[in-house]
Amino acid sequence: MQSTVAVVRVHTYVVEPKNLAEFLTRRAAVIDLIRAAHPGLVATRLVRLEDGSYTDTWSWESMPAMAAAFPLAQSAEAAAAWSLTSDSTAVNGEVVADR
Repeated sequence: MQSTVAVVRVHTYVVEPKNLAEFLTRRAAVIDLIRAAHPGLVATRLVRLEDGSYTDTWSWESMPAMAAAFPLAQSAEAAAAWSLTSDSTAVNGEVVADR
């Protein structure tokens, strides 16, 4: 089966437990905003790690599709969501194998 995912952006951050419900609501609003404007966002997956931090993987059809959506990362919705995080980092990667 051929994957439609070509690239991913993996964010890592911390969200205080008291802010998690609000963060999830705000994160969903950002995802909806981006998908409405850029259908190249294939999937997102938020994982709580055993140390309490999170990895947030956003899968895209292509690097141009991901790059086209970057201006929305400066939106008020995105700023509101990410204001509830700390110790944030992000890296991009290319999918080389998918089973």
